[in-house]
Amino acid sequence: MDSGGEIRRMRFNGHGDDGVDQGPATGSSGGAYEAVGVCLIPYVKEARDRHALSLVCKAWYEIDRITRKSVTVALCYSVSPQQLSRRFPNLESLELKGKPRSAMFNLIPEDWGGFVTPWVEEIARSFGRMKALHFRRMIVKDSDLRLLASSNGKILEVLRLDKCSGFSTDGLLHVARLCRNLKSFIMEESTLDEKDGEWLHELAENIIVLENLNFYTTEISKVKPEDLELIARRCPSLVSMKISDYDLSDLLGFFRSASSLEEFSGGCFREPVVIHDEAEMDEQLGRLTAVVFPPKLCRLGITYLGNAEMPVVYPIASSLKKLDLLYALLDTESHCRLLQLCRNLEILEARSVIGDRGLVTVASFCNGIKKLRIERGADENDDIEDLEGIVTQRGLMAVAQGCPKLEYFAVYVTDITNESLAHIGRYSKELNDFRLVLLERQERITDLPLDRGVRALLTGCHKLERFALYLRPGGLTDIGLGYIGHYSNNIKWMLLGFVGESDIGLLEFSRGCPRLQKLEMRGCRFSERAIAIAATQLTSLRYLWVQGYLASGNGRDLSPMIRPFWNIELIPTRQDHIFDINGNEVVVEHPAHILAYYSLAGPRGDFPASVKLLGSM
Repeated sequence: MDSGGEIRRMRFNGHGDDGVDQGPATGSSGGAYEAVGVCLIPYVKEARDRHALSLVCKAWYEIDRITRKSVTVALCYSVSPQQLSRRFPNLESLELKGKPRSAMFNLIPEDWGGFVTPWVEEIARSFGRMKALHFRRMIVKDSDLRLLASSNGKILEVLRLDKCSGFSTDGLLHVARLCRNLKSFIMEESTLDEKDGEWLHELAENIIVLENLNFYTTEISKVKPEDLELIARRCPSLVSMKISDYDLSDLLGFFRSASSLEEFSGGCFREPVVIHDEAEMDEQLGRLTAVVFPPKLCRLGITYLGNAEMPVVYPIASSLKKLDLLYALLDTESHCRLLQLCRNLEILEARSVIGDRGLVTVASFCNGIKKLRIERGADENDDIEDLEGIVTQRGLMAVAQGCPKLEYFAVYVTDITNESLAHIGRYSKELNDFRLVLLERQERITDLPLDRGVRALLTGCHKLERFALYLRPGGLTDIGLGYIGHYSNNIKWMLLGFVGESDIGLLEFSRGCPRLQKLEMRGCRFSERAIAIAATQLTSLRYLWVQGYLASGNGRDLSPMIRPFWNIELIPTRQDHIFDINGNEVVVEHPAHILAYYSLAGPRGDFPASVKLLGSM
């Protein structure tokens, strides 16, 4: 039954499909109001706006229910699968997030939860129109993929397994055989058991509409380059391919066949380019020049790209809009040489080896940058990093002044000043996502605390919606923490690390942030009672994760946070025994966690022994 037909029946009968009287449909202001909703609501795409409209009256609530096509569930335990199918029976796209974000940094116990099975079962049972699925940080089993492929495979167009685990290539085989209309298949950063490469061959044989295939940064290694080439030949709409570490010299046929390709990541030169004499120079240059990228390629990331292999990028450098250097082996000077050629770059991802010199180069030659992500490099006791490869206030100020279109800026810095943050507030007016981590690489920081700089940044960047500030003790006083609360009027997600001095700062912070929905804190020595009071004062808060607080042991002081529709989970202090790179056993101490979140489903039933529910202890 199509949703348009259901809406028409509501207009003429005054009833929704559940029989609830919606009032007169015609001949009164109520009917006119309902007619406006029928014409308006299906064209509203933003979830927040749809929700606001659904609260206007029962009729508009029902129209939203019938016409909603896409939903994002920020935590899989915040609603049950059955509740979602009753509320929005005609969904075509679902994004579902499982484990907390901190799981990416091994801060959450492996057995915490996040199972996709009950959701797949409900999708198979109730969501016959589901075309796009995105599972993030979830445990996915082969049986889940088998059920999904058999129930929704004929119409499924997008399947994204983002940082998931628990499945094997046997599960991928079911998808490859039954999901013949699949346009996008993504497994980036997922952990899976690779048994063979048959799944990719089946994918190549069965699907001709594929546009995006991504198994980047996985351990997949048994697929054949011939199957990648077959996909390129059979799928004329293929625009993105992100793979694991395959020798670029084995992909020449793939590149020749992928005429529509716009994005490629992965691949490497298994044998590094080493030149000892003129004959060897000709041979190695031949290897490099043989790699000819497709003419439309504008987004690139080559694994283990070294200084000697850099010429392979030169022919397309001026066309690149995105460049991923996170896994490159370039020094600071090579970063600078390459980036001078990338004048149309909009997205750059690199490690801190890029250094201040590299960021100055970005500011000088890549003025159109919109997204800049600088991850930490090797640890300070590792010899592979360039001595120049540190990012400080100099690099931040250059980027702020030279890249006026910057929307996303995530950076690890070794040194920082208030003025550099003020510079960002002064020049980066388009910024909506800013994340800064202060490393412990050097003992003395030029200018702490950062109270003035944080205030200037927040007052200057009016479009900021996501904000992370991870410092060290003494990096921000209670006054500075209060500034964050007072000037974060539009921020919805925030991560704070080692900020503030006492409960006073946290409570002052919690009097602001009117739109904050998700708060993560680590290493902030606040009491349980202050955390509980702050959570109740943050009026829009839907999710709270805290690690490294002043734990009582049983959570007794968190009682002010107990309220309807809130689940509060505690993970007590624990120890993990791991082995270092030398094979020696090391004991890692994990401080206690608090995880609290809004839920219509009530307490979950699959929590492990490592998790304690507040109220049941």
